[in-house]
Amino acid sequence: MADSVHPHHDAGGHQHDGHGHDGHGHAHHHGISANTDRRRLAVALALLVGLMAVEVVAGIAADSLALLSDAAHMLTDAGAIVLALLAIRLAARPASGDMTFGFKRTEIMAAQLNGATLLVLGAVIAFEGVQRLMRPPDTDGAVVLAVALLGVAVNLAATLVLAGADRRSLNVEGAFLHVLTDLVAFIATAIAGAVILLTDFTRADGIASLFVAAIMVRAGYGLLKASARVFLEAAPKGLSPDEIGRALAAERDVVEVHDLHVWEVTSGFPALSAHVLVPRGIDCHAARQRLEHTLGQRFGITHTTLQMEHEGELLSIGDDRPRPRA
Repeated sequence: MADSVHPHHDAGGHQHDGHGHDGHGHAHHHGISANTDRRRLAVALALLVGLMAVEVVAGIAADSLALLSDAAHMLTDAGAIVLALLAIRLAARPASGDMTFGFKRTEIMAAQLNGATLLVLGAVIAFEGVQRLMRPPDTDGAVVLAVALLGVAVNLAATLVLAGADRRSLNVEGAFLHVLTDLVAFIATAIAGAVILLTDFTRADGIASLFVAAIMVRAGYGLLKASARVFLEAAPKGLSPDEIGRALAAERDVVEVHDLHVWEVTSGFPALSAHVLVPRGIDCHAARQRLEHTLGQRFGITHTTLQMEHEGELLSIGDDRPRPRA
């Protein structure tokens, strides 16, 4: 936030002795434990690996691109879940040495990789689907329908398992989106199999593949966009820097708030830093505690760095004289 924020009331309050100080709140809360997420991911992984093996055999036997594309997607689903499990394990490591935030952002890296694989796989399947529309092969509708119905059941179970995990984490959300799009893909494939079986319209296989590709691209784009916001240190969704600045400036004993930055270290871990100007003679430590309480209670931000300054201590831009220290 580049501009300064001034309160709409006159600065006032009790007089205390105090100096500029950096305040830090380091609480990072998770609604659901990482252990619970790991168990849910492991169950979903076991379900998908078993179904993937069945689908590869059936897809080759039935010469169905829809089934084989589902199997390929399931391979990326399995990879996404393995990646999510690895990211959770790395993110749990404590901060040390140069890694002052630990490995928490590995979860965002995993989410971005999962989003990219969805986009790439969607593009490949779309290309192959167009080829199938131009030159439709002989497809065994009965096999396609049977395996697709099995896939719907397994992926529905996996989706329900992951739906109970902490989906505020982009890492977990990435794995969930992989499984959810695969569920939609199986539904589309089952419809294609039924159409082929009843009407002998073999292009239904290619049409189903294009529908699946569109779902993958949409999910992948959304995941990439969300993870890119974290890497670009944009304010977390639902938190407005302007609103936060006005709330801080409206607090008692605050003259001005400037150099306000709000970003996200990883999913569910917002952070804030700001310079706060208070009147001379005010206890800036007490003022900082009030601001931290407001940030935590009203905005859910507990990791804060607030540099408190008394009026008259700030220098104008271009002034290279030594700055007074508290």
